[in-house]
Amino acid sequence: MDRYFTLQMSSAQFLKNVLLFSLAALLPILLIYILLAPGFAPALAAGGPALVRFLRQVVTNGLPVIFVVNYVSFFLFALTQQPDRKHRDPAVFVLLDLSIRVVLFLSLHALIYVLSADWFGSFGGSRGTALSVVAPTLARSAFFENISGVYLYATMVSALPLYVSAIKQSASLRPLVGLFPQKSGVAVLALLTLLLAVVSLTLVAELIAHLQG
Repeated sequence: MDRYFTLQMSSAQFLKNVLLFSLAALLPILLIYILLAPGFAPALAAGGPALVRFLRQVVTNGLPVIFVVNYVSFFLFALTQQPDRKHRDPAVFVLLDLSIRVVLFLSLHALIYVLSADWFGSFGGSRGTALSVVAPTLARSAFFENISGVYLYATMVSALPLYVSAIKQSASLRPLVGLFPQKSGVAVLALLTLLLAVVSLTLVAELIAHLQG
């Protein structure tokens, strides 16, 4: 993975690689969502307004969110590969990614929903309505109950290499890694951190939705 994301490559190439990996993560999960949603595939196959709205949602909402979240995580991954990190424990990059991931996923959805209300008349053209549905929608995304679940899991393509790299190099996490048999510790902790990211987003979204009443 460090061949594709390094601070030594040009910014244009880095951005291109983020886009390609984002698309590679998005498309299979999107296909699964379409096939699992009752009546969704036939509706899209018929074309018309339903297909247009769906494609617009993916292009204007899904892809930008996935791209930005993945960019941040791949950038942090590239930082973990730098030899001159001044002895900073890489575990800090995991905590940083977790925090930024939740904030970005929520804030980008809020921004895009508001813009969709302005530009496309979504949510009845109401910015207030657009903002009010963000938290309840994202609170259910982890359960794959809406298309935001596709976007959530598509962002995991950038989290896994970052978490594996950081956990493997972290001195502070070494005792935790050692709790698991053989060489499975890094993989198990990385997967648990992925789960923590999903749970954190769900809980924050649930809290916001509760505060909204």
